Amino acid sequence: MSYEFETLGTDFEFTEGPLWHPTGKFLIFSDIPADHMYRWSAAGGIETFRTPSQKANGNTYDRQGLLLSCHHQTSQVTRTEADGRIVVLATHFKGKTLNSPNDIVCHPDGRIYFTDPPYGRSKAFGTERPQELAFQGVYRVGSNPLSPELLVDDFDRPNGLCFSLDGARLFINDTTRQQIRVFDLGPTGSLGKGRLWAETKGSKPGGPDGMKIDSAGNVYSTGPGGIHVFSPDGELREVIEVPEYTANFAFGDDDYRSLFITASTSLYRIRVTTPGLPVF
Repeated sequence: MSYEFETLGTDFEFTEGPLWHPTGKFLIFSDIPADHMYRWSAAGGIETFRTPSQKANGNTYDRQGLLLSCHHQTSQVTRTEADGRIVVLATHFKGKTLNSPNDIVCHPDGRIYFTDPPYGRSKAFGTERPQELAFQGVYRVGSNPLSPELLVDDFDRPNGLCFSLDGARLFINDTTRQQIRVFDLGPTGSLGKGRLWAETKGSKPGGPDGMKIDSAGNVYSTGPGGIHVFSPDGELREVIEVPEYTANFAFGDDDYRSLFITASTSLYRIRVTTPGLPVF
């Protein structure tokens, strides 16, 4: 299938974390190296949303529509309150600073999950500093920012994640291994034993980073050459070839058939056949 790429903005350093607001009808996205978060809307175009941003990466909304963000520079997960206050939700694990929270999702029941690779401890995407933890984990936010619940610790580089349509499974990317793994959720939100669900293959640059699911249960993941689309049973359906190295994307617009793509220096939009889903 061929797509027409509309360039909504360009000349960024490295775009990430796109997130559509269903009632405000705007998109938030991050430019990590520039320490900047932007807002795009049809009426206003590209505008500054927040700077400095603590080199924010992944963003989502909780069940109340409050912004949740992962910050590379401070190794924190935060929530932006309705009055603009920023509340820290996770920052340490067993006395050691998190690596650099990367991507984040909120389950329909309100539980918040995030991945913690060390990308933000590099000069390019955060602040260069030694890693304190000896592993790269996947966590669930708890009641204390100093003690999130560690769910998995055997990833090389855990990255994008999304829930199945029924909320019973969690898909998690492992970027360097080019793998998508899936975990069954227990009754309390814990994760069962994971299994390999799909692999992103190809000779072009790119790996599994951002990931979303559409209203038919197809799983979209970045990968070599662009965005890989898998059927609900894990079979590759197509690769959407993107003009630039692609880190993430989000469904949006009124019908959720627009795919907003953060691809290195640019923000693109294409139209797809099957709509995505609102975040809240």
